[in-house]
Amino acid sequence: MTLDLIPDGETVFIDANIFIYHFTGVSPDCSQFLSRCESGLLTGITTVHLLLEVLHRLMMLEAVGKGLVEAGNIARKLRARPDIVKNLHDYAINGLRIPEMGIGVFPCSMDDCRYSQQKREFYGLLTNDSVLLASMQARGCFNLATTDADFDQVKEVSVFKPGDIQG
Repeated sequence: MTLDLIPDGETVFIDANIFIYHFTGVSPDCSQFLSRCESGLLTGITTVHLLLEVLHRLMMLEAVGKGLVEAGNIARKLRARPDIVKNLHDYAINGLRIPEMGIGVFPCSMDDCRYSQQKREFYGLLTNDSVLLASMQARGCFNLATTDADFDQVKEVSVFKPGDIQG
């Protein structure tokens, strides 16, 4: 199902990739979806661990986009060049705007981490994806905005994807 099919008034858990595609200007569908959250038509929520993932990925993209490092093993290259990291700022300006966009950002609890093990064992999800699933379900949310095909197998949630991104 596409993001535009989410009925007004619903609560939707938002995966990091939706924010990345919005902030990089790659997906008008993601931007329109986040505008619906910001205007209050939808209640968007996420967790701090996903906000950190957004910040990390935007930092990598900024460094490459500004020609400061070449693609491939970007984190390793930046670790070796803290002088570059000190001068990257756009990623933080964008990523830290998420709460200002009407998105609720919740902590990830130890209970979420414990429950995520069941999700890994049942679905074979990787750690961050299983914590996302456990966190959203702990908050009574069963709608997920993502581009990640790994969630297609999860029957207890409704998965919504941007129509302009090929998974």
